[in-house]
Amino acid sequence: MDITDVPQLVRNADRFREVVAVLAKHGLADWLSSVPLPWLDRLRRNAPVENDADLTTEERIRLALTELGTTYIKLGQVLSTRPDLVGQTLADELAQLRENTPADDPAAVIEAIQSELGGSVEELFAEFETTALASASIGQVHCAITHAGEPVVVKVQHPGIERRIVNDLEIMLKLAELGEQQSVRLRQYRPVQTTREFQKTLLQELDFGREMRNMETFRRNFADNAEVRFAKPYPELSSRRVLTMERFDGISVSDKKLLEQSGLDLPKIARQGANLFVEMIFRDGFYHADPHPGNMIILAASEQNADGALAVLDCGMVGRIDETLRDQLETALIAAVGQDSAKMTKVVARIGEVPRDFDEAALHGAIQELIDNYAHQSLNEFDLSGCLHEIVEIIREHRIYLPAKVAMLLKVLIMLEGTSQQLSPDFSLAEIIKPYGRQAMLNRFSAKNLYGRLKSNAEDWQNLVEMLPRDAAEILDNFKRGKFDVHLQHRRLEPIVNRLVMGLLTAALFVGSASMCSSEVPPTIRGFSIPGFFGCAIAIAMGTGIWRDVRRSSRYSSDE
Repeated sequence: MDITDVPQLVRNADRFREVVAVLAKHGLADWLSSVPLPWLDRLRRNAPVENDADLTTEERIRLALTELGTTYIKLGQVLSTRPDLVGQTLADELAQLRENTPADDPAAVIEAIQSELGGSVEELFAEFETTALASASIGQVHCAITHAGEPVVVKVQHPGIERRIVNDLEIMLKLAELGEQQSVRLRQYRPVQTTREFQKTLLQELDFGREMRNMETFRRNFADNAEVRFAKPYPELSSRRVLTMERFDGISVSDKKLLEQSGLDLPKIARQGANLFVEMIFRDGFYHADPHPGNMIILAASEQNADGALAVLDCGMVGRIDETLRDQLETALIAAVGQDSAKMTKVVARIGEVPRDFDEAALHGAIQELIDNYAHQSLNEFDLSGCLHEIVEIIREHRIYLPAKVAMLLKVLIMLEGTSQQLSPDFSLAEIIKPYGRQAMLNRFSAKNLYGRLKSNAEDWQNLVEMLPRDAAEILDNFKRGKFDVHLQHRRLEPIVNRLVMGLLTAALFVGSASMCSSEVPPTIRGFSIPGFFGCAIAIAMGTGIWRDVRRSSRYSSDE
């Protein structure tokens, strides 16, 4: 352990002890026995042991994360979206993790609001309900009414939660480093890289100002769509730890029974929601990354929308698609439409991080088999989520590490089809996506796209055009004068050639001398050829010298 870790360890000593004890209790800390720290192993061995013999490893992991609280539950929820990393069985088990955080005392909530917004609750709101509407791991929600008479909800961060999460993240990162160093089994899950990605995501989620900016972006992107609603934020009543936004009243998409009783067209709602998320992904490159039914509400009918608009809640988790990823997605869609397994293999290998012993031929064979299995299905029968699950399993089998933004996108597509099929069992997400695949092909080869690519490289083209005539004229002039030379520079080639020649001479001398010894070429002493003996001795001496030179140069190269 590095000396710089000591202050961190002292600061988090009690919590560190608690985490190790919980892991040991559920039989998940055996790898710590190989850590060369006696006190850590003693802590592991002295922890109470839970009777989890009848439970699977995946169930024990879920129980341990639940017992450790907010930060670890969040980690489990993030890992549930990474079946490419932890496997489908563990991902399904971790998907059962639920946040059940008790609400804070009303006095603490009011104090937090007044501290953040710089005024009393009476000055800020016309009405404020001190009883929480809901409470999650990071914050809780209260209903209120502004002085303008607008109904809103106020999301307030739990006091002290940020400090607890930061401490837990420090401990988690240290455990990840120990696990990656000491356990071959844990190393395959890339714990340090995964923990750092999770750390970044969770710290962003603690900033309610970021969520407010996400809401404003979604509202701009869908300003002309009457079928979609995102809550209006109130910046003057918001801060980093308090977020005030428009209140929506309607029927949650998770309440299928109430939706059916209301007489709403469920297949239409499924298509409406799927089109919304597909547009975010393929049109805007900025999408809501948590499309579970509880985050969507069907609002009451209005003049603009007789069937009621679809409102989307909780914009804290979002995904982004940059130009590089967009190009790769377009290539993947084109390859999928054309059933081109070779191109699909190249895209997967280019998007992900492949291991050193990567077998491209084996990956190609697995993808070809997958394409063959789904090639004969009609579009309305195509099981997109099943196909994506199989792709993820193939990626995991070949130990390809997907970037977090790609894993998130796959998770959103799988969740989106699952949510839509809860409303309409015959729903096919592939039908919704197909037009975007066709459009991707047209965009890739359109004159506008090609012009855009040329324009982005305009400076390089300008430099080339300026230099080419002058350089071409100079080359042709030298060629005509017979002065055209090609200069090849070989660094450190002379010593290499010298060693090669000496090696050949040494080998020839040794073979020739050995032949003289075997033929007993005179003069001889007791049957030994004197010239052959001296020739072999000289060859051995020369070979030893060459070996020493090679070792010395290798050491010099490594030092450089």
